[in-house]
Amino acid sequence: MNETDKYILNAIKTAVWSGFYDAGDVQQLIDDLLEDDANEAMLRSAVAEEFAAKTAAEASWPDETDCDRLDRVFESLNARGIIALQNTGYTMSDGLHDVAFVLHEQGRKNVQGYCFYHGQDLERAVAGEGLKLAFGGLEDDATQRVAVGNAVRDALESKGFEVQWNGDPEVRISVPQLDWKRRRSV
Repeated sequence: MNETDKYILNAIKTAVWSGFYDAGDVQQLIDDLLEDDANEAMLRSAVAEEFAAKTAAEASWPDETDCDRLDRVFESLNARGIIALQNTGYTMSDGLHDVAFVLHEQGRKNVQGYCFYHGQDLERAVAGEGLKLAFGGLEDDATQRVAVGNAVRDALESKGFEVQWNGDPEVRISVPQLDWKRRRSV
């Protein structure tokens, strides 16, 4: 197996186990990553195999997973006026763009700030490396950013997550012990 195949197989596994994508999405991912030296037939068949492995594993998962609790954290933040987005874009700038889009769509009324994690964060979480969350206020105001950070930290801790954050508004919040088990929602 060549390096291209290994890279794409890892991308397939990450996408499937993230719980955010269906088989069509993963096939599109292959289209985006495919190179001339790749074994396309093997890669395409790997999608169904990976979904079958994940479905079998889900049967042994607890009724409530860390991802279920994380969903409730994001729901509570949104209810508190913090735009909270999961798996938004692939980079920090993508995530900030998506926050700006939501802000444009819903308006600034009652919005205190934002919180999100992007695709690179998701890849690390699926790999068992914890999750980092970006956050901030709507203005360039350190006090507002700290208040949003505190709200995010408190929401995470209220759902039983260990949180690492030193209170610095320039440092992302970390959830180092996150067992990524997201059931397929499709």
